Amino acid sequence: MSSYMGVHVSDQWLQSQFTQAELRSLKSKFIAMKNQNGQVTVGDMPPLMVKLNAFNSMFNEEEIAGILNESHADLSNEIDFEAFLKAYLDLQGLATAKSGASKQSSSFLKATTTTLLHTISESEKASYVAHINSYLGDDPFLKQFLPIDPATNDLFNLAKDGVLLCKLINVAVPGTIDERAINTKRVLNPWERNENHTLCLNSAKAIGCTVVNIGTQDLVEGRPHLLLGLISQIIKIQLLADLSLKKTPQLVELVDANNDVEELLGLAPEKVLLKWMNFHLKKAGYEKPVSNFSSDLKDGKAYAYLLNVLAPEHCSPSTLDSKDPKERAKLVLDHAERMDCKRYLKPEDIVEGSPNLNLAFVAQIFHQRNGLTTDSKKISFAEMMTDDVQTSREERCFRLWINSLGIVTYVNNVFEDVRNGWILLEVLDKVSPGSVNWKQASKPPIKMPFRKVENCNQVIRIGRQMKFSLVNVAGNDFVQGNKKLILAFLWQLMRYNMLQLLKNLRSHSQGKEITDADILKWANNKVKHTGRTSKIVNFKDQSLSSGIFLLELLSAVEPRVVNWNLVTKGESDEEKRLNATYIISVARKLGCSIFLLPEDIMEVNQKMILTLAASIMYWSLQKAVEDGESSPSPSNGTCTATPDASPAPSVNGEDEISSLGGEVSNLNIDDVASDTTVSSQLENEEFTAVE
Repeated sequence: MSSYMGVHVSDQWLQSQFTQAELRSLKSKFIAMKNQNGQVTVGDMPPLMVKLNAFNSMFNEEEIAGILNESHADLSNEIDFEAFLKAYLDLQGLATAKSGASKQSSSFLKATTTTLLHTISESEKASYVAHINSYLGDDPFLKQFLPIDPATNDLFNLAKDGVLLCKLINVAVPGTIDERAINTKRVLNPWERNENHTLCLNSAKAIGCTVVNIGTQDLVEGRPHLLLGLISQIIKIQLLADLSLKKTPQLVELVDANNDVEELLGLAPEKVLLKWMNFHLKKAGYEKPVSNFSSDLKDGKAYAYLLNVLAPEHCSPSTLDSKDPKERAKLVLDHAERMDCKRYLKPEDIVEGSPNLNLAFVAQIFHQRNGLTTDSKKISFAEMMTDDVQTSREERCFRLWINSLGIVTYVNNVFEDVRNGWILLEVLDKVSPGSVNWKQASKPPIKMPFRKVENCNQVIRIGRQMKFSLVNVAGNDFVQGNKKLILAFLWQLMRYNMLQLLKNLRSHSQGKEITDADILKWANNKVKHTGRTSKIVNFKDQSLSSGIFLLELLSAVEPRVVNWNLVTKGESDEEKRLNATYIISVARKLGCSIFLLPEDIMEVNQKMILTLAASIMYWSLQKAVEDGESSPSPSNGTCTATPDASPAPSVNGEDEISSLGGEVSNLNIDDVASDTTVSSQLENEEFTAVE
């Protein structure tokens, strides 16, 4: 499979300021402008820099032009990619200084430069290694490499082939990856290794990880801070998986007369965990509320009270009597060990207030003994509050998609989190840059209800400008949490995003919008050109349930990606499920960013099948663009992106053009195609470690 080995810059210091994902994204923008104008001049940069949305709206075009004019006397001078990167970094630094804060914008350089002098916590590393050794020690493939010694760099070396990370994702959310799609050999070639990392990153997004500023090359290089951040998120998702009313209806006991169950439904899992902890601490007589997993737990007293109320049979009076916080922390861990809680942290970690390790410890206590009610009436009430299966699946899909876009706000529950309108405005600004009037928007926390309505009214106005179907829909419908209307709006927004991605891969679209019919025609033509006879009438064609057509489509765009020895006939439900799980993993392995479930294929969910086909189409067209652009340019020797040689023939630009009946020509990457993330590439992804 053709894929980037890396974008190389002659200035090593400059290269060190960016991850490969950032370099690929910036290079695609640079090349797109060069293809459009024949060259890139200093004067071309201001509008592009504004479109990058990387400076938190600190500068407009005129201000950027003024800044560039200070270092470039003539704005008509041509610049190369290296000078473009330097100008970008200079503006980034000025924007940070102007804001008076570290980089907290919605840019894809969200944190301070991701590759400079990073320190890693040896305690966290040791904890994650212990977790991996515990949960993957018996894995048929990995057991030959385990246990890992936390005192070495074996964790980072083992993660370089992608197998460990893929397996860890399946531990966190079982069934996410069809392990038949993982390349498991003792020695992998570059294509197989890249496939594993691509599968890992797309699957990590599909379970809720924030995969920002990280690409496959960063994983191949085994960058410790990036790997630990990703591993931390995966483990956190595993440990917090049961902290919802759907998984643990007993949590309804945390709701008292002054609180609404809906508030609990909208809380992030870690907030639910804090609420659970405070619920028991109040019963135990501990008067100080715990509001974080760091400073509030340093003295160990909250832990002592919590464990005493949950497991009084193991309590020791000496724990609270101890005057030394470190000694008290040791007694707390001894108490927890008697409850069969795995010991992944040391007394020093409690005393130092490590937020990640404390969160993991509290989550383990919750799993071992939550101390909640078994009142059947309360549990039945909680179960009634959860959504039906189809609604839950759609909410999950849209939540993961929104979180993959790299917006500032993280979504925990779509129906609750969109009610103030702010998140919807963030998504609209990401999908259609410049569409939101931020001066008329109110940022959370919003106390006045009419401000929420104003935000949502602006959402509706923008939706109508984008030709969405919003008959008799008002902003107040979103404020009131109308689930049907929220889902309908988000589907139109997601569909608009993917169609724009496809449209912007064409420089000569002749004003014609991409439609569902175009995607259908493309898919049928791709399969037909391989000599196969399968064909679908539409995206609700029941023959899709077998998975055969979708596998043939994947094989058509990249012949080596499907192992036909693993494909069933798709006749029985079990055979359909096997094919469906394999399809999703193969598509992610290819590079598609998708959020559907096997059930969506088996039941032929028209919307989800369309998103899958569109993502495959985007990957295929994008690949044709990259194949045409990644060869070295004589005029720019400072930066080249070298693709792996593919061991099997792959689709080229002419195939793509003919498959759309000649409508697509002269493919180019537009800025929208790189700025949004339903795309198959992780160009603009940002990486943030769990805080």
